[in-house]
Amino acid sequence: MSKQIIQTNGAPAAIGTYSQAVKVGRTVYLSGQIGLDPTTMQMVEGIEAQVHRVFSNLKAVAEAANGSLNDTVKLNVFLTDLAHFALVNTIMAEYFSQPYPARAAVGVASLPRNALVEADGVLVILD
Repeated sequence: MSKQIIQTNGAPAAIGTYSQAVKVGRTVYLSGQIGLDPTTMQMVEGIEAQVHRVFSNLKAVAEAANGSLNDTVKLNVFLTDLAHFALVNTIMAEYFSQPYPARAAVGVASLPRNALVEADGVLVILD
């Protein structure tokens, strides 16, 4: 099985030695997304805007892989302040439908570019 590199202008360009996503067969591995605006490559302001931007970025990459966020089977969310956990849940419900993917939420000391939140995931595209 070969791997396909997924890239879209709808999400920020990689800021390191990684691809936005890699597709192997029906599985898509989404790299971590932070709250960078893909047009300006600047961080959006505030936790709510960053959470929305993270999910919008993940959505753009999923769609570039011919999938959707509803194909997500595993999601990892990293927060610099776990007090934002409830906000992530509320906003996540705007981007994902039930049944929701398996998920981990982890408190971390810091994230790239001083982001407040980052998320990555794994999709399985069945169609």
